[in-house]
Amino acid sequence: MASILDLLQSDLGQTLINGAAQKTGQPTDKTANVLSQAMPLILGAMQRNASTPEGASSLNNALSDQRHSGGVLDMLGGLFGDGAGSPDDLLQDGAGILGHVLGTKQPQVENALSKSSGMDMDSVSQIIKIAAPILMGVLGKQKQASNVDQNGIGDLLGSVLGQSGSHDQSFIEQILDADGDG
Repeated sequence: MASILDLLQSDLGQTLINGAAQKTGQPTDKTANVLSQAMPLILGAMQRNASTPEGASSLNNALSDQRHSGGVLDMLGGLFGDGAGSPDDLLQDGAGILGHVLGTKQPQVENALSKSSGMDMDSVSQIIKIAAPILMGVLGKQKQASNVDQNGIGDLLGSVLGQSGSHDQSFIEQILDADGDG
């Protein structure tokens, strides 16, 4: 499977970038920059959570939910246009996902992304709330296509994350553990 960053280069990724830019009023290049940093970071947090049997079970159950079956990917253009669903539904789902995945680290993540991108925290917050359900849709669709069970969740996350090396992982770890509490 292609990495999540490859997704951003696709037509679907361009729809996501343009839609998030329109929703936040930010330029598409800055929005693409935030997404290219945020998506691997969110996946890294999911991978970290799924490293325990309880976390893997929780993510497996969430990915088995119909909301995360990949259907959001098919209606993404409509979410930002005149189609079914609404960006507000997407933001609400994203807020729940981020709350579960990042927990109390979410403000630190938003602050780090804001500083590195030069974008205000409110826009960053909206963008990552839009990205989270898209990531779940990608994972859910891949989980179904590959018939992945709870034991394969870590490998699924690694393949989507593209595990390109320790530099990416150390950046993720640095942001998620900025206060040094593990």
